[in-house]
Parts: sequence; structure tokens; C-alpha cells
Amino acid sequence: MHFLPTTLCVRRLTLLAGLLVLAPAARAGEVEIRPVEVVETKAVYGRVETRTVVPARARLGGTLVELTVTEGDAVSEGQPIARVVDDKLALQLNALEAKIRAAKSETANAQAEFERTRSLIERGVSTQQRLDQVRTQLEVARNQVAAAEAERSVLLQQGIEGTVTAPLSGRVVKAPITRGSVVMPGEQIALVAGGGYFLRLALPERHAQSLKVGAEVQIGEAGTGRLAKVFPQIENGRVIADVEVADLGTYFVGARLLVHVPVGTRRVLAVPRAAVETRSGVDTLRLTGATGPHEVAVVTGGAVPLPGGPGVEILSGLRAGDRVVLP
Repeated sequence: MHFLPTTLCVRRLTLLAGLLVLAPAARAGEVEIRPVEVVETKAVYGRVETRTVVPARARLGGTLVELTVTEGDAVSEGQPIARVVDDKLALQLNALEAKIRAAKSETANAQAEFERTRSLIERGVSTQQRLDQVRTQLEVARNQVAAAEAERSVLLQQGIEGTVTAPLSGRVVKAPITRGSVVMPGEQIALVAGGGYFLRLALPERHAQSLKVGAEVQIGEAGTGRLAKVFPQIENGRVIADVEVADLGTYFVGARLLVHVPVGTRRVLAVPRAAVETRSGVDTLRLTGATGPHEVAVVTGGAVPLPGGPGVEILSGLRAGDRVVLP
């Protein structure tokens, strides 16, 4: 076994240590810390609402004999969803049919009497007064037939109006009436929601001046939305705002979603996330000072987006102007 001289071993160990110290410094960079502005958000729950909620009402009073939808069913505008029948309409229609037949018989008799009277006048037997009287009776009989037929049309239209249709395309959210129920004219058969979904928020009134129409809003799993409307009236210490979302999927009407709304900005000190090292639960940064690099303990906050990538907020242990060594 051969041993190197002591002086040569010391020189080689010194050179190796120098390489170990300079190698990280050669690969590392520095960044000067300056305050950055970040958007401050308020976490609230938004309620899923539909733009239009319209009741499908019965135009005819009677008995509900057919109901083809229930809660949650999708319907299209004009789709028949229920049918109301009034048994009195059939009886009234039969009475009108008999009345029309009687009026037509009277019209036929009046027409025959008119033709006979006109023939007598041509032979000089009857008078013009009698002809005018018979003509009037014929017109009255014809008008009676027309009036009865108009009443029959009204009854037929009422029978058609017994069909309840969906007022718009959407989803049935309520159907409080069951088949066999007696309904009155104008009574609600079903409640249809459509026109798309949006989120309605209620924020504390201290944030009213900070809400800006068009601001981007973060919405849980649905992604992002846009603050579309801020209502000017404050109710019970809350300001109401609506958020438009491109696609809320098939959420239930009335469901609650967590929303992060921008309510202002603040200046913070932040460093790239890679610059923070954690040892034994303590976060540290490597700073460059007059005496060389040194480590300081810091208290970190939440994530902050930086131009170069993700960053983290530094709550204490760092001042503006400090130079942070990046790995």
C-alpha cells in the first residue's frame, strides 16, 4: 500500500471542496424581490338558477285525465304534457248540434216561403210588404244557424284548450298535480325551467364597490365564469350578483357551488416555489448578502402566480430588495 505525501493530500482535498462549493453557485441564479399585486378573492356559495321559470297552466277547468311528465323530465316548447277534460262540454256540444239542426230546418222553411212569395209577386197575387217580411225571416234563420255554428266552434276550441303544452324548452322542476285531480282554469299543472343556467351569489355589502362586471370568477369543478350582473339593491346586508358560465352541465336547479369572486388586489412579497426549501418543518430561503449567501427562515402563505411560473407568498422573514438564490 502506497501513501501520498501529507501536503499533496491536503491540496487535493482543498481543490475538491472548492469544486463542491462553486458547482452549485455556477448553476444557481438570483432574483431580486419586489412587491407584486395579487387578486384577493372571496369564497362564497353560488346557487344554480335558470334564466326562465314558467308554469304550464290549465286553460280549461275540469278533470286531469292525462299527465305525461314528472319532475326532471326534459320537454320541448309546445310539447303536450297533460290533458284536462270537462264532461259538460260534450253535453253542450250535443245541445248545440240539435240547435243547429233546428235552425237549418227553419232556414229551409223560410227559403221555401221566400221563393213562393216571390213567385206570387211575379203573378201579382202577393204584396211587396209580404215579400220583405219573408226575406227578413230568412235572414234571421240564417243568422241563427251562423250563431249556433260559432258557439259550436267555441266549444270545440275549449276542448282543444284542454291539452296543456310546455311553455318553453327545458326541464320540469315541479309537477304538483296528479292524474284524476280536479283543476280550475289557470291552475298550475307543471313548472318548467329553461333558458340556460347561471349562478346567483350573495356577498357581504362591504364588497359591493369591489365587484366589477366582466371579472373572471373561479367556480369549483365547473372551471371559470364571468361576473355578468351586479344588482344595485342590497338586501339584508348582501349584494346580489349573477355569474354566467359557459356550461354548467346537468346540475340540479338550486344546487350550491363554491365560487371564488375577485373583490380587490393587494401587494405581497413572493418568490418562486422552487426557491423555498423545507427542513424539519421549517421553510427557508437562501439569500445573497454583503458577507455572502446565507439562509433565513420564512413564513409562507398561499400560492401566487408569477411571470416565470408558480410562486408562493412570503408572510415574514423577507424584505423588498432582498436577493434570493434560486437552485
